[in-house]
Amino acid sequence: MAEFLGLGMTHYPPLAGTDENMAGILSWTLTDPDIPSAEKDVSSWPELMRREWADDRGAAAAAGHRKQLLEGMRACRTALDEFAPDIVLVWGDDQYENFKEEAVPPFCVLAYENTDVEPFVWLNSMGLPNVWGVPPEHTFEMRTDKAAARRLTDDLLRADFDVAYSYRQLSGAKFPHAIGNTQLFLDYDNAGQGFPYPILPITVNCYGQHVIARRGGLARFADINNEDLDPVGPSPARCFALGAAVARALSSSDKRIALVASSSWSHAFLHDKGWHLRPDTPADQRLYDAFVRRDWDVWTATTADEVVAAGQHEMLNWFCLAGAMHELNIPLRWSEFVATDAFNSNKCFAIFDGKDTS
Repeated sequence: MAEFLGLGMTHYPPLAGTDENMAGILSWTLTDPDIPSAEKDVSSWPELMRREWADDRGAAAAAGHRKQLLEGMRACRTALDEFAPDIVLVWGDDQYENFKEEAVPPFCVLAYENTDVEPFVWLNSMGLPNVWGVPPEHTFEMRTDKAAARRLTDDLLRADFDVAYSYRQLSGAKFPHAIGNTQLFLDYDNAGQGFPYPILPITVNCYGQHVIARRGGLARFADINNEDLDPVGPSPARCFALGAAVARALSSSDKRIALVASSSWSHAFLHDKGWHLRPDTPADQRLYDAFVRRDWDVWTATTADEVVAAGQHEMLNWFCLAGAMHELNIPLRWSEFVATDAFNSNKCFAIFDGKDTS
């Protein structure tokens, strides 16, 4: 029978950049002419946001935020190394990278050959340096397990869970940074080049109504007011069900399998009702409190509209992990919620392994 480890982490792109640019999304947002001046007034901001922004546009606070994130990342990597997985399955979103107007699958198993990943596409597009000081064309190889991905897809389809699959990237497409950054950050000290475990990616259409409308990224309010919304993505409950179905499909194998949710929680640039200035921390805290209690009824009762309203789109990856952990009855050993206002998104880290922590 298979053995499992559950991990939750972030793939926060600014972590790959330097501290002085970590609050760059907020800096860009403040140039939006359609955000009311009163909302941009620093004196009106919450205390945490004022403290992080300070008089250096977040540069000093970024060092502390990076420290928190690396502590969480290294805790996850330590658990991963102790577990020594045969496969690392990662749920991550595709933000208008591989899947665009031609097709947007709710879920897709990437049954790729070993793949060269360019991790700095986002930074390079803005002319920003990476924190490692390596050349912008830096790449690393992502090892995969195509046979395992094909078997999982077959098992899911035979169990009447309809998923798409892909054997190679679309021509000219970018590799999903949610998956690429998972390897990059779990192998932070080697900039992704020393990761020893094969990765089995499953992409989730987390952006739903906004994946084509906003091309998976930042948007001005002038554009939002006239946007043509796409069909919705998979619901939180359906993502929870996918996680459970994946756990059942893999349980009969003889593999050691790490199941990873890769994303931050609410994102400021998706939080329309907050003027894209800060994430929806109360909404995140509500789900985190239920997460720690393993109160999955709260999670499965969450609606797609609630997720979108809070800018929690990418949390659908975590709903997949939650479904798997519930199905496998693996307890939460450790978690950490990292709240921020100036650095675009709240983050969470988690380890499910059933080890005694008393």
